[in-house]
Amino acid sequence: MSLIARIESELQDARRARDDARRDALSLILSALRSAEKDLQRGLSEEEELQVLQRERKKRVEAAEAFRSGGRDEQADAEEAELAVLEEFMPAPLSEVELEEIVDDAIAEVGATSLRDLGRVMKDVMPQVAGRADGGAVSQLVREKLA
Repeated sequence: MSLIARIESELQDARRARDDARRDALSLILSALRSAEKDLQRGLSEEEELQVLQRERKKRVEAAEAFRSGGRDEQADAEEAELAVLEEFMPAPLSEVELEEIVDDAIAEVGATSLRDLGRVMKDVMPQVAGRADGGAVSQLVREKLA
């Protein structure tokens, strides 16, 4: 079952259960996916679906932080609730140990010895961790390992 079909099914269930918050969050996610399909004028691959979900996730995290810093806790809570629904459709995040193993393997494979090799290591690591680890955290870990 494709991701869009899964979300449509979940959306129907949320409508039947009269779960307005979940319904709204699923509608926004579905809208983002359909918009991406329309932009590309074709169906999305799994990787492209994941990219859309990551973009939406980043928007929710940034909006929640902005609302919290502005003292608008209700809106921040709403963004975090949408984020929780969105994360149901994302792959499980990598643990610190798994991420370190991937980075160590990439460093060994590339033969990296200094920070000058950061780009080559990141190029090797990012496809392996797509959607399962934050790019900033990965970059920080690679920098620590190469320093």
